[in-house]
Amino acid sequence: MTNEELKVHANNIQKNIITEVYSAKSGHPGGSLSAADILTELYFEQMDINSENVNTIDRDRFVLSKGHASPLLYATLSEKGFIDQEDLKGFRHIDSKLQGHPNMNYVPGVDMSTGSLGQGISCAVGMAITNKVDGNDHRIYTLLGDGECEEGEVWEAAMAAAHYKLDNLCAVLDYNHLQIDGNIDDVISPEPFASKFKSFGWNVLDVNGHDFDELRIAFEQAEQVKDKPTVIIAHTIKGKGVSFMENNYAWHGTAPNDEQYETAMKELGGLE
Repeated sequence: MTNEELKVHANNIQKNIITEVYSAKSGHPGGSLSAADILTELYFEQMDINSENVNTIDRDRFVLSKGHASPLLYATLSEKGFIDQEDLKGFRHIDSKLQGHPNMNYVPGVDMSTGSLGQGISCAVGMAITNKVDGNDHRIYTLLGDGECEEGEVWEAAMAAAHYKLDNLCAVLDYNHLQIDGNIDDVISPEPFASKFKSFGWNVLDVNGHDFDELRIAFEQAEQVKDKPTVIIAHTIKGKGVSFMENNYAWHGTAPNDEQYETAMKELGGLE
């Protein structure tokens, strides 16, 4: 797939993220937009997942460890054709399957119910161990938030992943520098990420999280690594694509009003 084709998918995902949060009048747009390019690369070039195998375990699986970014996951699954686009407008509504945090019991393609930060990567480690035991060669991917890495459970999972030599596990760190209360360095800095993961026994790669070429190479390199898990530290911009949301922690968990929605959609090319 060309980079231009990937950009079209990513743009559609961004527009649907805004539509979801606007329709719900709540949700988390900032950290969803920051990782749109990452999930585009994963779902449209890297992962073995399609309409034939989506309801089986005979495929690659993805765990959204930063579960509050559910608009991103739903928008991606919709772009893949697993969720009707019209259903995205029911996001967070009381009678909708698309709740604020992903629920694997209701939504095709959601591989783990997540929400409590740190639990997603722990579940991904369990999945990777199970694949090893079962002789399943498919890979497990998970997306972490940088603020999420302030949770001790993340590092317990990292330690276990290295101990069990889970080379079938690839974590991506959405490093946008912002969390709900501000810059991660000001809240409680989880740095240094690279040397910390290396000291826990991981292979570490560093990329621009909005560059498809860099992402593609990193995922391909991760597949070649043996006897250790890989983390891709992806440098991103919170609120990417919407000028007034970019690098603004206030949009971590805030929905746009009518005027802001129109502005955001116009910037993303979604309104005439």
